[in-house]
Amino acid sequence: MKNGCPTVKRISLFLLLVGLLSINFISRRAGAQANITPAPKVSRDLIEKTRSVGRNQRIPVIVQFDGDADANFDLEVVRKGGRLGASLKRFKARALELTAESVDELAARPDVRFISLDRQTLPFGHVTATTGVDALGAAAGTNATGLDGTGIGIAVLDSGIDSAHAAFLDRSNHSRVIFSRDFTGEGRVDDPYGHGTHVASIAAGNDRISNGAFTGIARNANLINLRVLNAAGSGNVSTLLTALDWVFENRTTYNIRVVNMSLGTPAVESYTDDPVCRAVRRLVDAGMVVVVAAGNNGTNSAGQKIYGQVHSPGNEASAITVGAVNTLGTDERGDDVMATFSSRGPTRSGSIDSQGIKHYDHLLKPDLVAPGNKIIDAEAPDNYLVTQYPWLDASVSQAQTRRMMYLNGSSMATPIAAGAAALLLQANPSLTPNVVKMLLMYTAQPIAGFNLLEQGAGEINIAGAARLARLVRPDLSSTTPVGAPLLTSAIAPNSTTMIAGETCNWSQGMILKYHYATGRGLITKYQGIYGLGVLVSDGVLTSDGVETSDSMWSSGVVLHDDVPVSDGTALGSGALFLSSGVLVSDGVLVSDGVLVSDGVLVSDAALGPDSVAQAMSATINGDPGVAIAGTIPNDQTCGK
Repeated sequence: MKNGCPTVKRISLFLLLVGLLSINFISRRAGAQANITPAPKVSRDLIEKTRSVGRNQRIPVIVQFDGDADANFDLEVVRKGGRLGASLKRFKARALELTAESVDELAARPDVRFISLDRQTLPFGHVTATTGVDALGAAAGTNATGLDGTGIGIAVLDSGIDSAHAAFLDRSNHSRVIFSRDFTGEGRVDDPYGHGTHVASIAAGNDRISNGAFTGIARNANLINLRVLNAAGSGNVSTLLTALDWVFENRTTYNIRVVNMSLGTPAVESYTDDPVCRAVRRLVDAGMVVVVAAGNNGTNSAGQKIYGQVHSPGNEASAITVGAVNTLGTDERGDDVMATFSSRGPTRSGSIDSQGIKHYDHLLKPDLVAPGNKIIDAEAPDNYLVTQYPWLDASVSQAQTRRMMYLNGSSMATPIAAGAAALLLQANPSLTPNVVKMLLMYTAQPIAGFNLLEQGAGEINIAGAARLARLVRPDLSSTTPVGAPLLTSAIAPNSTTMIAGETCNWSQGMILKYHYATGRGLITKYQGIYGLGVLVSDGVLTSDGVETSDSMWSSGVVLHDDVPVSDGTALGSGALFLSSGVLVSDGVLVSDGVLVSDGVLVSDAALGPDSVAQAMSATINGDPGVAIAGTIPNDQTCGK
C-alpha cells in the first residue's frame, strides 16, 4: 500500500439508498446543519441524541478516562444534574446519566477520554462432523483422554444458561456451569429468553442426547454463566462492561481462558474509542481469547447484499470475529456457502476529527466463519423464543432437561469458534490469544466464490488447528526472538485436513487489520505479533505482495492489501474483488452508498429500524428458502 491518496479501482460512486441512509447518515462535515463542529471526544450517536431531546433530559452514557478521574468528577456530574452509575475501574470507565446540555462540558475535561451512548445490546441469533471435531477424535483414536475442553473455563455473556439441562452435565453428573451471576437486575440466572442456553451448548454441550447427534465443540469445558441480556433478550453497554470487568477480576479463579459474546451493538465510534472494544482489548492482553459475533445484517429489507455491518465488539481488532456459514444440512463441506444474513466487512465505525471529517476504521472482518444456519442445540424450558415461535422446537425429546431447538445466526457460529479455542488451549495451555487466532485462521478452509470481506480466512477447521496447536513450542515467551522456530517439529504438517470424507485445503494465511498475510513462516517461525499486549497487525508497514522486513516479522511471510474472491484453495488465490489501496486506514475516500461490485457499502449506524427486524428474522428463520437436509433423530438415553 503506497502513501498518499490511493487510487480507488473497481468502485463506482452512485447515489443509492438516499432515503434509507438519510435516517442516520453522518455527513463527512458532521454537524454542518447546525454549524457546530462536533466534539471529537463524543460519539456521533450521542451528539445526535443531545440535539433531539430537552437540554435537561438525562441520557445514559459511558465515560472513559485517561487514567483515573479527578476527585471532583462525581461532584461535577451531580452538580450538572447527572446521576452516578457503575464504576468500571479496571477499564477506567464509568456508567452515568448526564443531562444533554452537560455532555460537551464534561467531555472538555482533561481527565475525560471519550463519552459514548450506553447503547442497547442484542443477541444475533451435525456441527462436530462438519467443523472437524469428529475428525480430530478419529485422528486421536478412541482415547477417552482426547481433547474435550476439560479444565478450560468459557465465560458466556448472554441471556443466561439453564444449568439443569442434561447437555451441561459432566461425567459425574454434576453441572459444568460452575458459576452464574445476573447483571441485568432481574435477579435470576436461568434463561427465560432462550438464547444463552443454546449458545452455551454449542460451545460445550455433551453427547448425552440423541446418541450425541447434537454434541458441542468442547463437551467437557466449564461454563461461567454471566447474564447480561434480560428476559426480552436485550441489555445495554454498561451491563456488558460490568460483566467484562467481573471476568477480568475473576479470570484466574475460574480459569477463564475463553470469552464468548454472541451479541452486539451498533459500531459507531472507532474501535480505539468504543468502550466495549477497549474492554475486550484489555481481556486479550491479559491472556483471554475473546470470540464475538459479526452480526446478522448481511442484507437489507429489500434482500440486497450490503457491506459494512459488522457490529461492536466485532469491530475490535484483537477479537476473533465470526461470521456464519450455511452448511445446507450436510456434513460434507463442498456444498457450504456463506449465510446470506451474515454481516460483512469492512468495519464502518470511525471517528470525526476536529475539522468535522469522518474517518472510517475499515478493518478487514470477519476473521473466519463457522456453521450458523439451522443449528440444533439445547433449549431452555418455556423460553420466550420457543413460546413465540413454536416451530423452533426440534422435537427431539419431551423431557424438559433434554429438549433441543433450532436457532440461526452468527450467534451460533461464534460459540463454535469459542469451543475450538478451548480445545486448542487444552492441547497447549501456553498458547497466547494471538497464536490461537492465527492457528484458527491459518487452518481455515476458504469457501470458493466468496470474498475476504464475507468469510475472512475461511471456514473453521478444528481438526487442523488442533493438530498445529499440539506442535507449537510450549516454552515461547516475550523474550523469544523473532524468527525462532515456532514448532517442536522441524517439518511443518501438510496443509490439508480430511473432514467428512473430503480433503479440505488450509488458507495458509491470516487476516490483519487492513492486510492479510500468507506464507509458511507464519507457522514455522515465531513472529513478534504472537506475544501478549500486541495486535496481530502490529509492524505492518510493507507494500502489497512484498515479503516482510519489519522487526515484528520474520522472513517467509508476505503481506497483501487487495481483497480476492476465493477459488477454494489458499488465502489470496482467486479473482480480484477490490484492488490494492481501497481499504485505507483513514477511510476518507470510501463513503456510504458506494457500490462495491456485488453490494452496497453502508455504515453500521446507517440502516434504519429495519436492521433489528432483519437480524431477528435471521435468528428465527435462517437463510430464506434453504431447507435442512436429513432427519432429526429422536432422543435416546443410551444409559448415560
